[in-house]
Amino acid sequence: MAPQAAYAGKRTERLDARVSREEKRVIETAASLRGISVTDLLRTSVKDAAAQIIRENEVLTLAERSRKTFVEALLHPPKPNEKALAAAKRFKQEVG
Repeated sequence: MAPQAAYAGKRTERLDARVSREEKRVIETAASLRGISVTDLLRTSVKDAAAQIIRENEVLTLAERSRKTFVEALLHPPKPNEKALAAAKRFKQEVG
């Protein structure tokens, strides 16, 4: 990620975290290898991870909702409307 992209948007909120000496060393090394500050590494990495968790949850929620809708339609199908009845009639006439 380019350093300029790391500064997009005004930041006014603050998060604090306690880490072990080893965690801090690893984080500092990673930031150095990327050529960005520890703050930018933490901010972008945590934001990316959070976005991924949210996407996974949305997919699971939508999948569950879709499954319930599908099962409900199978167990309690709606009555056919006039267009569906007309289509069925045409099908029977054409196919037999």
